[in-house]
Amino acid sequence: MNLSFLRDRPFLKEMLVIAVPISFQQLINASLNMIDVIMVGQLGEASIAALGLSNQVFFVLILLLFGTTSGMAIFTAQFWGKQELEPIRKVLGMSIVTTAFVALLFTLAATLMPRTVLGLYTNDAAVIEIGAQYLSIVGFSYIPVAIATSYVAVMRSIQLVRLTVIATVTALIFKTILGYMLIFGYAGFPALGVRGAAIGTASGWTLELILLIGLVYTQRTPLAAKDLGTLFSFDMIFFQRVLKTALPAMANELFWSLGITTYNAIYAHIGTDSIAAVNVNATIEELGFVVFMGLGNACAVMVGNRIGAGKKEEAYETVRRVIILSVSAAWIVGLVVVLLRDIVVGLYDLSPSGIVNVRMLMLMMACTLWIRMFNFSTFIGALRAGGDTRFALLMEICSIWLIGVPAAYFAAFVLHLPVYYVYLFVILEEIAKAFVSFWRFRSRKWIHDLVNEATV
Repeated sequence: MNLSFLRDRPFLKEMLVIAVPISFQQLINASLNMIDVIMVGQLGEASIAALGLSNQVFFVLILLLFGTTSGMAIFTAQFWGKQELEPIRKVLGMSIVTTAFVALLFTLAATLMPRTVLGLYTNDAAVIEIGAQYLSIVGFSYIPVAIATSYVAVMRSIQLVRLTVIATVTALIFKTILGYMLIFGYAGFPALGVRGAAIGTASGWTLELILLIGLVYTQRTPLAAKDLGTLFSFDMIFFQRVLKTALPAMANELFWSLGITTYNAIYAHIGTDSIAAVNVNATIEELGFVVFMGLGNACAVMVGNRIGAGKKEEAYETVRRVIILSVSAAWIVGLVVVLLRDIVVGLYDLSPSGIVNVRMLMLMMACTLWIRMFNFSTFIGALRAGGDTRFALLMEICSIWLIGVPAAYFAAFVLHLPVYYVYLFVILEEIAKAFVSFWRFRSRKWIHDLVNEATV
């Protein structure tokens, strides 16, 4: 293993300038999400389960948005490498139109038929009723979230990470404070319980969009178009070319998110204490991911910039270095997670079985984190950033639907294993994916120079 790159200061500086703000942003997001779960957790396991299942709808949406925007950001990163600004604004316009349409569909589902949607995950009437109160409110923020996600993706791809951090962190703090006051009824606000959490969340995401647009124009960034016509005057031929790359990424996230929600539906059918434990573990997992989100997204930006500049071998070497850093960090994070298990379970009002489930889930997560981080680095940093979205889609569909979902079903409903062993069976798809993604990475077939062929 060649570690000489640790002495390459220009590389490390470039990576850290992008990775640290993203990791900080993710840390604040994960920390405040954990606080949200802790606050709602004071209302009991049914409320934790309801919040977790309601957020599965948002989870599917945000992954679709991430797939779409990251697929389009492949172009903006490569155009930035060529220092061409006008096409970047047009890709932003394409992204806004596409993501807003997707979000509209989710808004209609969440606000008009929340109980039907939640019924796909659980039969627990109490959980469905609580979750419907949350979902019918927070659904109104989905379109602002979609537009904000478009801005964030493009801003990261052209290395305007600092501005996204300012907007997102401010919005997260606002939503947490407002949610706290509305959940428990402080500072003259009514005690609304789960509905208060929903109002705080919807208000926070809307504020994020307002702040992002304000910063884009007040700071006179390259995205500050003189008029809206500049953003939406893209050529349809170019739009089709961008969609050819973005749609597989979007479909990739759709099939992956449906797989994850299927896992959660299986966990929920094991029992309310099981899905509550999974949701608690998910907040810790999100905290553990903060370093890797920064490294993976920094890798994607750097790889895109290098491919656009015609430096394909540097793009390959960038991914290799990030893989080494990510896997090494995963072992350290995993050890920390194991050591903090007792502290974590003490933060929640859980049943005895819930406590056992959380402790064991955290152990399973800690031991397998390095495999998932290897896959994340190769998937986001190489396949996605290199424009190899169709291969990534095929790999994702096969690993989840041919391995992961059948394994989870078999473990839960045939072997009748506890939720933490079902979780371990799910990891089989990550192991299979690791072998395929490593082969693809080494082949260099994932490197596609898109912008030097594209026309606007």
